[in-house]
Amino acid sequence: MPLLTYQGVVYPAQCDAMGHMNVQYYIAAFDQAFWHLIAAAGYSATWIAERQEGWADRRYEIDFRRELPVGSLFEVRSAVVKVGRTSLTTRHRLTNKADDQLCAELVVVSVYFDLARREARPLPEVLLSGVRPLAEVDRAGPDGV
Repeated sequence: MPLLTYQGVVYPAQCDAMGHMNVQYYIAAFDQAFWHLIAAAGYSATWIAERQEGWADRRYEIDFRRELPVGSLFEVRSAVVKVGRTSLTTRHRLTNKADDQLCAELVVVSVYFDLARREARPLPEVLLSGVRPLAEVDRAGPDGV
């Protein structure tokens, strides 16, 4: 089962002219969910300063399915879909807590990154072993985990 990686509520300031949560806040929720997912896999945010190692998102594919009006409680559940040499592909599903309906889904490719050299790095062994329990096995393709 995907890991619970984020919970939120839609505030009036997060809504657009049509009265539902604006795209920028979906992205913010998905971004925060990613950090919780990789922390569960063994990545530490201290590596940014200590090792000069972080992440660069390379590709986003978002499917918006239902609107989230002001006051909606929502959650994001996340899983690893594919493990590459230098990247992770992750899936994040945002649902409305009132009815457990899927509102948006993001598939993102994130590259493990040398922040000083500005280039991709191989995934550390601690992450390779840490992502296995977070894998969405039934949806992973032949190159998936």
